[in-house]
Amino acid sequence: LSPTQHASDDDDINDVASMAGVNLNEESARILATNSELVGTQIRSCKDEAFLHPGLLHRRILETAKKFGVTDVPMEAVTFISHATQSRLRTVVEKVSAIAQHRLDSCKDDECYEQFADVRSQLRFFEQLERIEKQRKDEQEREILLKAAKSRSRQEDPEQARLKQKAKEMQQQELAQMRQRDANLTALAAIGPRKKRKVDSPGQSQRGQTAWAEGASSAPRQASSTPSTSSRQYTRQRITRVNLRDLIFYMEQERETTHSLLLYRALLK
Repeated sequence: LSPTQHASDDDDINDVASMAGVNLNEESARILATNSELVGTQIRSCKDEAFLHPGLLHRRILETAKKFGVTDVPMEAVTFISHATQSRLRTVVEKVSAIAQHRLDSCKDDECYEQFADVRSQLRFFEQLERIEKQRKDEQEREILLKAAKSRSRQEDPEQARLKQKAKEMQQQELAQMRQRDANLTALAAIGPRKKRKVDSPGQSQRGQTAWAEGASSAPRQASSTPSTSSRQYTRQRITRVNLRDLIFYMEQERETTHSLLLYRALLK
């Protein structure tokens, strides 16, 4: 291409830019100003920091490797094992956190779930049955003790004497409970019924409205002088707590740990 043709091409570009209202010098200066932070900078790789202590990890790996006839383990392998441990631990923490979050989520208000069993009510029913059974046994024992206390046989064996002593203690305990109940009722009667709050009279309500109006008029001045504390809103971060049960559930689901000795030890705790 000849120099005259290059000059004509530049003139055509300038003519098109001027027709579009674009100043090439200003655009070039703006581009250089935008990328000025990157001009003259050097890009370097980050230092490869090991997650575990290299010396202690290398010593532990050598102790295990000597059992299999390996005498030399390079530091690259130690660094790789350290990064693998970090990645594995991060995965475990993420999965256990998700399990704990699912455990805390409540599905009672969700329309997609329907309750088909109420274990809490069933347990409450069994507890009530046990309470009734215990009360029945206590009544039977009480009747036996009362019969033993009323018996007037001349020849008493040690078992009969023990039952009489136990009946006497039971009667004393019942008498003490009755006295305590009577004392509580007497104290409540002395205190009297709870007093209801008196309804304000018209004069008091009018004075209250006047005081409220005065306080409302002075409120803007106080608000202008002191900042309002209600505008400060602090977002509380929700903390998910992981317990041993979540970790056991995770180990039961993973194929690598479902038959491990660590899971067996965790179940024994």
